[in-house]
Amino acid sequence: MSRERFEKFIRVLHQRQPDMTVLTDKVHKGQNISAIMRTAEAAGIGQVHMVKPDRGHIVYHNTAGGIGRFTSQRVHERIEDGFAHLRKRGFTLVAAHWSERAVHYREFDYTQPFALVMGAEKKGLSDYAAREADAHVTIPNMGLVESYNVSVAAGIILQEALHQRQQAGHYQRGCSEDDHYHKTLFEWAQPDMARYCKQHQLPYPELDEDGDLIPPEAAAYRRPRDKRDS
Repeated sequence: MSRERFEKFIRVLHQRQPDMTVLTDKVHKGQNISAIMRTAEAAGIGQVHMVKPDRGHIVYHNTAGGIGRFTSQRVHERIEDGFAHLRKRGFTLVAAHWSERAVHYREFDYTQPFALVMGAEKKGLSDYAAREADAHVTIPNMGLVESYNVSVAAGIILQEALHQRQQAGHYQRGCSEDDHYHKTLFEWAQPDMARYCKQHQLPYPELDEDGDLIPPEAAAYRRPRDKRDS
């Protein structure tokens, strides 16, 4: 681990936006899920929420620079569950959806805690999500196609959210260096040891100022590669 990379991890963690997220409403194509996750991470989102598709399981292609390592996913069985969970945490649910109450996507205030709800390929939003969303936003379209690809639309809207939050100074606020912060930093800096500790139910060892392990004394922390080389 280079000091430069470790310092980048710290800087990125301090720019995370815990009051901004995405909720996908049964989006099922792997390339779309991957693209949404990549865009979300670039905007400072640490966790993306997903509702399971009607058939099969959510599968994303982990080709976006290992993005699943840096942006976690929470899967909900139903859209009602996703809405209830996010509302309980104080998020405004804003859906990318055309309706009579929809506003231009740049007119919405993304500096408030919000979850961007994106509908599935072809079907769009479920009736529940369209009805229960707190707001609808639309992106102008001058062509013949009805709408943008779901991942492209998410990227356009999240870029506007990033711009608004930059202007408001949200990325300069920093974050609380609590247990979640230190856990996340360790998992980014030492993924192999993090997996080993989880497997053996061990607490994470300490890191030095460069992100390298301070070798723990307990024999239980013997690293996986040492075990293979013995």
